[in-house]
Amino acid sequence: MFNLFNDTSVAGKASTEIQCSSEKLFDFIGNHLLKNYPRWSPEVRELEQLTPGAIAQGTLCRQVRVDQGNQSESTFKVVIFNPASRICFEGISNPFRCDYVLETIDQNATRISFTFELLSLELHMRPFEKLIRFAVQDGTERTVRNIRKLVETEHPSQEKPQSNF
Repeated sequence: MFNLFNDTSVAGKASTEIQCSSEKLFDFIGNHLLKNYPRWSPEVRELEQLTPGAIAQGTLCRQVRVDQGNQSESTFKVVIFNPASRICFEGISNPFRCDYVLETIDQNATRISFTFELLSLELHMRPFEKLIRFAVQDGTERTVRNIRKLVETEHPSQEKPQSNF
C-alpha cells in the first residue's frame, strides 16, 4: 500500500517565564481558551466550541485559520485539561497537537513550555519539510511571546516594589 503520509512528525517547542501565577496563566490559556486563543494566535480567524459546557477534557472545537495566506478549517479535541499545569489539544480532522505545560517558579512566576506538532506530512509537502520545520519553530516562539505579552499586560505581577527605607 502506498503511504501518502510521512511517519515523522514536525515539531516546534518554545518556553519562557511569565510574571504571573500558574493559576492565572492557566485561566487565561485553558479556562478562557475561546476568548484568548485568537488573541495569542492571530492566524485563528474563527473559533467555535462544538460541545456544551466549560472548556474541559473532551471539549470539541472548530477553528478556521489563515496561515501565510492559506485558509484551513479543523476540528480539535481537548485531550488533557489539568488546571494550573497543562492543557493539550489534538486535531481530529487534521493531524496536529498543541501542548501547553505550566511549571510554577514561585507565586508570581510561571514557566510555560509550548509544543506544536504536525503529526504527519502529506506526500506533496515532503519537499518543503525544512521550510515547514522552520515555520513551525518560529510559530511556537511567537506563540509564547504573544502569551507572555498579553498576560503580563493584563495581569501584572503582584510583587510590590522594594522600599528604599
